[in-house]
Amino acid sequence: MAARRRGRGEGSIYRRKDGRWVGQYEVGGKRRYVYGKTRKEVASKLTKAVTDGNEGLIFDSEHLTVAQYLDRWLDSIRDTVRESTWVRHEINVRVHLIPALGRVRLGKLDPLQVQSFHRSKLDERLSAASVLKMHSTLSKSLKQAVRWRLAPLNVCMAVVLPRITKPEIQPLDAQQMTTLLRAAQDTDLHALWVLMATTGVRVGEALGLRWGDLDLDARTLRVNRTVYSGAVLPT
Repeated sequence: MAARRRGRGEGSIYRRKDGRWVGQYEVGGKRRYVYGKTRKEVASKLTKAVTDGNEGLIFDSEHLTVAQYLDRWLDSIRDTVRESTWVRHEINVRVHLIPALGRVRLGKLDPLQVQSFHRSKLDERLSAASVLKMHSTLSKSLKQAVRWRLAPLNVCMAVVLPRITKPEIQPLDAQQMTTLLRAAQDTDLHALWVLMATTGVRVGEALGLRWGDLDLDARTLRVNRTVYSGAVLPT
């Protein structure tokens, strides 16, 4: 059995049979360890660890993976944000973040991994705007992790964000619009194209319309919902 050695004010320090030094201490009833090649190195780490523990600066993600944490975070915010906002976060988490970063331990996630995630998504020909939305979801979740004392910092704050370049929009001219509507005249989508061409509503908003949104007497149309990724959400 390895002999234990104690230094004054250092907690418990001992040397293992393999020659490695170990410092043992407790915070909040949990036993923790620091390691080093020399007793002096461990004593220094242990003193800092004990001080941080006394000041409430210990962060414990309980070995959560990023995937496990994101699932819990999504569940925690479900009733605190708009349904459409939650759905967008859920899609970003399920489709993009978990497949790429889910296996990483929450406490081990670093800025380079997030930066590489951005690069991989851009290489998949996703737009910079889409990548920024994924980044926003991850950043908001990590901000909460810091509040919950599961992580010491939000690593997204150290990441260089992709720049959005807005291409110049070339709208259809009157002749092109007339040609489009004529081509769609005998199809089931003719009314949809006429609506979008004459009102400027977005595709998702047009798909979310119901007859009750139309007031023929007042000649008004109310946009109350939108369709996003197959889900009908309130606007």
